[in-house]
Amino acid sequence: QIGASVAKMGTPILVTSLTFTGLVLGIRHFGFLQGTELAAYDRFIQSQPDEGKDKRLLVVGIDEVDLQQLQEWPISDRTLANALKKLEAHQPRTIGIDVLRDISIEPGRAELLQLLQNSDRFIIVCKVNSAREFGVAPPEGLPKDKIGTADLVIDPGGILRRVLLWHSPPVEGGLIIKKHICNDPKNTLFSLSFNLTLSYLRQQKIQPELTEAGELKFGSVTIPPFKANMGGYRNADDTGYQLLLHYRSADHAAEQVRLTDILNDKVSPDLIRDRIVLIGYTTPQAKDDFYTPYSSSKTDLQKMPGVIVHAQAISQLLDAVLEQQPLIWVWSFPVEVFWIFGWSLAGGILAWYIRHPFRFGVMVIGVSGVIYFVSLAIFLKGGWIPVVPAISTFISTAVGVVLFDRFNNSAYGQNVYKKVKTFLKLEVDIDEEKVEKQVAEITESDYFQDLQDTVKILREQKQSPENNPANAPTINGLGFRQLDSNQENLNLQTRLTTEDSGHSTDPSQPSGHSSDDYEFDFIQDLRQETQRLKNDQPSQSSDDYELDFIQQIQQESKRL
Repeated sequence: QIGASVAKMGTPILVTSLTFTGLVLGIRHFGFLQGTELAAYDRFIQSQPDEGKDKRLLVVGIDEVDLQQLQEWPISDRTLANALKKLEAHQPRTIGIDVLRDISIEPGRAELLQLLQNSDRFIIVCKVNSAREFGVAPPEGLPKDKIGTADLVIDPGGILRRVLLWHSPPVEGGLIIKKHICNDPKNTLFSLSFNLTLSYLRQQKIQPELTEAGELKFGSVTIPPFKANMGGYRNADDTGYQLLLHYRSADHAAEQVRLTDILNDKVSPDLIRDRIVLIGYTTPQAKDDFYTPYSSSKTDLQKMPGVIVHAQAISQLLDAVLEQQPLIWVWSFPVEVFWIFGWSLAGGILAWYIRHPFRFGVMVIGVSGVIYFVSLAIFLKGGWIPVVPAISTFISTAVGVVLFDRFNNSAYGQNVYKKVKTFLKLEVDIDEEKVEKQVAEITESDYFQDLQDTVKILREQKQSPENNPANAPTINGLGFRQLDSNQENLNLQTRLTTEDSGHSTDPSQPSGHSSDDYEFDFIQDLRQETQRLKNDQPSQSSDDYELDFIQQIQQESKRL
């Protein structure tokens, strides 16, 4: 009974689980779940603990207060040069300038260029051209190792979740008015954040290398690139070498001071010495801010300045190389399928046993919460696993099993099931073992044995040379009338001879069959008739076959 119960439960659960798992995987493959999976990713980012300020970094922000005090927009080359001199005097590791300077903002152009060319601490940004916007050149006369791109990767919906480590300008980009280093497709350019990270690690004798698979490696730490179908992404743009950005903090990724504080010597040298310093606009007027996973709504207050984004990326790379902190990783496709199917199967099994509507609802909500928090716990260790597909298949399978069971047990469902089964002739509801047992019981019964004896006696009378009617026995016990005349006995013998031979009416003509042969043929005919009835009448039960079988015996007895 346990095996039958398991079989009865297992078939609908397995079929429903496979169906919904395949359906969800198909929907996910074509990208219809990307939005919800990325939203879950954003929620995980928001739920992780704030790691606080990275003491290896300092951000010098140019905000609205600075612009009002300096009465400059944008800030002049001289103001920028003076701030860089102040910073360099306190011996930082390196200084990143997230301020575009393709054209001069006088006064102070020559002063700024001389400072940039004569110091190894400065890296300044440019922008690579694209099909939708012009590239922005760096200041003239600077080598490639002093230039970093400011380009960032924006997902559909405007959220920034990835950063570029390096990339090349496209071969067919936007309109090129003047050729420069940042719109030449032959150049591979490092991003500002990656170039600053390399400069910092180089001073600690840590050099990058590429593995045979083309992956970036620092010592024993490998930085695998973002792929087009990584995690919840589907067919994303993975141009260049990208990295999923694991944000450190929503508001306090690094220590932050104002530009005017640097110019007025109000910043402690300890905040500058031996750090990576980034200088850039934090005012909304610069239009250099982005929506992030922390943006609960698209308002200016929910945007993060580009210079802070670069700081987040630097902090993540340094943590991975120096602290062995895990980067965001994902499972392989087979493991993801196993995870999704496992929760689908769990949903089907729980739905089979929990039939009460209220308990069923509590179960669905509770287990969905378990899936979410398990996925969150793994994300806090760096793993991004498919939470939305798992919850979707769990709920779909649970509801599907309930609906399937109710439909199957309803009168309408039973009627449809029988009609479909009869139409397609897919299955016959006959217990083969039971039918064989019933056949054996009938053939071994006294009634059947008496019938065989009667056939044998009649055969012997037909084959007797005398055809003596006086020797004919009475067989009233089997339902035959008494043979009381020679004519009736002769007619019976003649009938048997005609039916058996199919062409002879002479009682003295041998039939060619012994009584044992007749018994064997008769049993075979009955078994063939049973098989024919099973094939022709798929909806008939085994009890009906038993009744028909006995009726066949009675009809054969009357015919004899």
